[in-house]
This record gives sequence, structure tokens and C-alpha cells, in this order.
Amino acid sequence: MVDGTVQRITPYGAFLQLEDGRLGLVHISEVDRNYVKDVHDHLREGDVVKAKVLAIKEDGKIDLSIKALQDPPPQRQRRGSDPEFEQMLKKFMRQSEERLVDFKRAVEHKRK
Repeated sequence: MVDGTVQRITPYGAFLQLEDGRLGLVHISEVDRNYVKDVHDHLREGDVVKAKVLAIKEDGKIDLSIKALQDPPPQRQRRGSDPEFEQMLKKFMRQSEERLVDFKRAVEHKRK
């Protein structure tokens, strides 16, 4: 984890100046867990932010992520775990089956 000051914002991310003077890039996909259309909506030049170092490449470039330090997204409930929904679904299926039987009887009766 490092602290960095936003030096420059580009359409593809933000460059942070780290405490040791080196620059690192936070790619637009690593700015926030939600979709980021414009980096300016989330960061301003001069902002001090915490970021996680993802990689230091052989050529010295540093890949950073702000999103990695955010709380994980809430987990969704799995299907079938809502008893109220299951009950509504069973009722719908039963009513649908009854309507289908009535419809078939009406069609059979008209054929005779």
C-alpha cells in the first residue's frame, strides 16, 4: 500500500506521484469498483490517495489500483434462497397449469 498524489489525469487513468518520487499509473479500470466513464468524476489533480501496487514492470513502470483497497461488493443471494419467492413461483406455476388445462378443455370441446 502506498500514498500518492494525483499528478496528471488522462482518458485512460491517473498518474500518481509516490512518496519516493516515482510515478505510477492507476488504470481507469482500477479507479473504482463501479464503472468509471471519466476519471475526473473520481479524482482531481492534487488529491492524495491510497493505492495498492499491482506490479512493477521490468522497464520501471508501476501499476497501481485504488479499487483493490475498497470494500468488496456485497454478495448476491443465490437463486432458490428466498422462500417467499419460491412460494410465489409455485403459486404462479399452479395457476398457469390450471389455466392451460381449462384452455385445452375449451379447445377439445369446440372440436367435437
